[in-house]
Amino acid sequence: MNYRVSQFTVLPFVFFVAISVFVVVMSMASDGAVQLLNLFLVAIGLVVLIFSRLTVSVDEEHITAAFGLGWPKKVLGHTDIVSAAAVRNKWWYGLGIRLIPHGWMYNVWGLDAVELTLSSGRKFRIGTADRENLLAAISVYHRAI
Repeated sequence: MNYRVSQFTVLPFVFFVAISVFVVVMSMASDGAVQLLNLFLVAIGLVVLIFSRLTVSVDEEHITAAFGLGWPKKVLGHTDIVSAAAVRNKWWYGLGIRLIPHGWMYNVWGLDAVELTLSSGRKFRIGTADRENLLAAISVYHRAI
């Protein structure tokens, strides 16, 4: 059973519009800072493109969680996974790539997640709006889940 779902959020775009307005106002106030502000705007735009979407896929060999255009991404082999469980993140864990008390987390929106326990003992959380189907796809390759 192959699984592939992309989760998209508009929050970075709202942030980008707010920063854009700030950059336009600042560039009108100071001619010398225009190039620096435009460079800043391009950098923020790249961050928005990268962290506005998270695509999770499960195939017969791997579980992959990839942001934006495919980077950054985490690829885990099924042999590296001991268990998977539905969990709920605390709101203060935030969005993006985070080191939380339970291990690393990839998330773009919401509080629902799947927590993978790895053979190394570490944990990795994947934020998802499709928790049950993601768990079902993982369980096809892991009888104990």
